[in-house]
Amino acid sequence: MFEIKFSFNMFDHPMPRTFQNRFSTQYRCYSVSMLAGPNDRSDVEKGGKIIMPPSALDQLSRLNITYPMLFKLTNKNSDRMTHCGVLEFVADEGICYLPHWMMQNLLLEEGGLVQVESVNLMVATYSKFQPQSPDFLDITNPKAVLENALRNFACLTTGDVVAINYNEKIYELRVMETKPDKAVSIIECDMNVDFDAPLGYKEPERCYKAPEEPTDEEGDPNTWTEMDMRFRAFTGSGNRLDGKKKGIEPSPVPIDPSDIKRGIPNYEYKVGRITFIRNSRPLPRKTTEDEDSEFIAFSGEGKSLRKKGGRKI
Repeated sequence: MFEIKFSFNMFDHPMPRTFQNRFSTQYRCYSVSMLAGPNDRSDVEKGGKIIMPPSALDQLSRLNITYPMLFKLTNKNSDRMTHCGVLEFVADEGICYLPHWMMQNLLLEEGGLVQVESVNLMVATYSKFQPQSPDFLDITNPKAVLENALRNFACLTTGDVVAINYNEKIYELRVMETKPDKAVSIIECDMNVDFDAPLGYKEPERCYKAPEEPTDEEGDPNTWTEMDMRFRAFTGSGNRLDGKKKGIEPSPVPIDPSDIKRGIPNYEYKVGRITFIRNSRPLPRKTTEDEDSEFIAFSGEGKSLRKKGGRKI
């Protein structure tokens, strides 16, 4: 006898994990200012995270979503999309609250429908921002300010215009480029940040003055007296304590052009080289008498205080 067994398992080819753990739903979105409650939630406006209902947390926990929880927001009417993180699960059912700048990027109005899907993003390594106003250049250390503001963000999307608050002023920056993908996660990452020229910024024009050519008057000795008449020592007049004036105030004596000594130009001058010329006195010439009277050590004669010889009686 032959025994034939047939086996059939419909789960031999399980569905992909990414499809099983996918969270996708639609919510009515409102700005944070519409969130009811006694507490001020202005901190939501300073970052890139949203507030979702508690049912979303229950559904996400059942799907075993990987952390950190990142979501893709899509406005199907305008075909605009962005990415965000989640801050809390305290919104009313069927409603989510978004920062105002995020609603502007999605072209959403109050009460509009937004599609929320869970995603996994690559960790960021590089990002480039373009300030939307030249006022951003007034900040002393813009990189430090941006680094502090990005702590409230979970991810970045190329093309978004994010808003940061600094010194009670809102600055908008467009995300020009992100690596390694157009949407990246910036949680616990080492990311290089670069800035593009602000929108509407114009570099100040630099005026270069052409070198003045020497005129013929500089070589005229008659003009030297006019240059040296600006200041002359001891040419003023004295004042008495009793206020009386005596004599006539002395007038400055004109300078003879022959008395002005002008330096000799260095014709061997080269650009980038400095030479110091010192006035040295010529050494006196040696005569025959100086040559004969050369110094000889211990050639002098000694003298004694006591006279030689005794007294004569």
